Amino acid sequence: LHHCVVFHFLSLQINQYHTMMKLTILAALAGSAAAFAPSPVAQSSRTALNADFSKELGAQAPFGFVDAFGYVADGDQEEFDRLRWVELKHGRVAMLAVVGYLVTYAGVRFPGAEDIPSGFAALDNIPGMVWAQMIATWGMMEAANQDQYAAPWGMNQNALGDSPAEFKGDFRNGALDFGWDKLSDATKMKKRAIELNNGRAAQMGIMGLMLHEKFGNIDQLLPTH
Repeated sequence: LHHCVVFHFLSLQINQYHTMMKLTILAALAGSAAAFAPSPVAQSSRTALNADFSKELGAQAPFGFVDAFGYVADGDQEEFDRLRWVELKHGRVAMLAVVGYLVTYAGVRFPGAEDIPSGFAALDNIPGMVWAQMIATWGMMEAANQDQYAAPWGMNQNALGDSPAEFKGDFRNGALDFGWDKLSDATKMKKRAIELNNGRAAQMGIMGLMLHEKFGNIDQLLPTH
């Protein structure tokens, strides 16, 4: 009888644990959806006159238009565009991060950096001069590109005159546009959606890689080199 009671108690604990895990996962998915795709406009006479974000880039299957925390519930188009640009930029950084993580984990190094480990361990082993070079490079890239579109600071003028950009994050400089201006509007939207979705996947991907490295089981996901 004692064993039966203990077994029943353990079964209840396990079921509760599984239930909590499911609820945690659902909550995380809801938060991700709110971060990745803007959403339902509050039903009021004020928002009815404002922008309809349900047809904007990023509001697509399977979630559609989701804004669980009401960040753009007031229908502010400028705020929506800003948040869309923030998501796009985070996605681009995450795509570079995933590629960098996988390449360095595979053992690829620049000459002179053969002894620097991969993952989080690299942060404590990168020389200060390299950190300075990276920060300077990031700063120059930001400075060179911030006026290629209607920036948040109103800097939409450059050496080419009015900014040639069509949206926030469009960094064309009149030389490298890969035939963008020759594409149809539908094709442009498709390509932008592809980049946005790749960025969303990369944000989840780099988060997963970092978490599993901290858990100590990254070698179960990636082959050892």
